[in-house]
Amino acid sequence: MTDRSKRPLSSPGAKPLLVEEDLFSGVGRLQGSSLFLGRYSLAEVIAVLAHKNFFREAKKRDLWPLDYGVDSSEYPLQRFQIFYKRPDPENVIVDLKIKEGRLQVKNHLTLGLSSREYKVLVFDWLTLQNPLLDFGPNRTPLPGQEHPGLGLSRKVIDIFTYLARLMKMDGMLAYPAYFHNAVLFSKFFHFVNPDKTGEVDSIRRDFRKVSLKKLAWIVHWGCLRDKAGRPYEWAAEEQVFPLSRSLRRHFRHQIYRMKARYSFRRHHYSIDWECFRAKAAGIPGLLK
Repeated sequence: MTDRSKRPLSSPGAKPLLVEEDLFSGVGRLQGSSLFLGRYSLAEVIAVLAHKNFFREAKKRDLWPLDYGVDSSEYPLQRFQIFYKRPDPENVIVDLKIKEGRLQVKNHLTLGLSSREYKVLVFDWLTLQNPLLDFGPNRTPLPGQEHPGLGLSRKVIDIFTYLARLMKMDGMLAYPAYFHNAVLFSKFFHFVNPDKTGEVDSIRRDFRKVSLKKLAWIVHWGCLRDKAGRPYEWAAEEQVFPLSRSLRRHFRHQIYRMKARYSFRRHHYSIDWECFRAKAAGIPGLLK
C-alpha cells in the first residue's frame, strides 16, 4: 500500500505542525500496516521532520519542494522515501527500508547484558543523496553511490533516535552493506562483535594517509590483502546504536574493550596498488 502527500509543506524554519508534547498524542490507538512503523501517519512523520529542521537543511541545498512515499507492501518492512519535487526514481533524496525487530545476541557476546534479546529499529537500507549533483573528476563516488551524499547523516540519525526513544526501543540496528558504511556509521553505531570493531579499526590504522574514498574502493575491488596475502572480503555484521542502559553496558564492558583491542593488534593489512590502479582508471579523479 502506498501513501503519498502531494502538497508542499510549510517553509523551512517554520514552527512544527504539532507542538512536541502533542506530537504523538493518541497514536497508541492506531495500529496497522498502512501506518509508518505500524504507529504513525505520514502527517506525523512530516511533523517530526519539521521539528528536527530537516526542511531547513533541504532548502539550503535547493531541494524544495518535497514529496513523500511510504510503501508498506512488505510489512513489517517498510520503505520510506523523500523526493525532490516529484516521486520519480531520479528525484530520490532519502530512500529508507526500516522495520521494528529484535536483536538476538549470541551467547558468547552477552558481555554485561541483562538480556539476550532487545527491541530495535532495523535499518535494512538507507540512501541519502542529492539528485541535483553529479559525479566528475572533482567529485568521485563511493561504492554504490549514484549521486553525491546529502551531508545529513547526523540529522537523519537524530530523527530516528527521537522516534526510537518515543517507541521505547533499546536501540537501532544496521547491517552496513559496504566497508565505508561501517566506518561512517561508527560515529553513532558499534559492532555487537568486538572482533569486528578491532578489524575495521585496524584497517583505518594501517592506512591513515589513504582517504576513506580510496580505501572504500580498495576494499570493494578486493585489492586489500590480509597477512597471508589473501584478498580481504567485507562481511557485514550487526552495528547497534544503543539507547537502553542495558545495551550500552555491552559496549562499555571491560571484556568487550579487551577483545576489541586484541583484534585491533592482531589484524594487519596491505594494499595491492597495482590492482587498485588498474581498476581505478575507469573512475575520473580517483587516482589523484
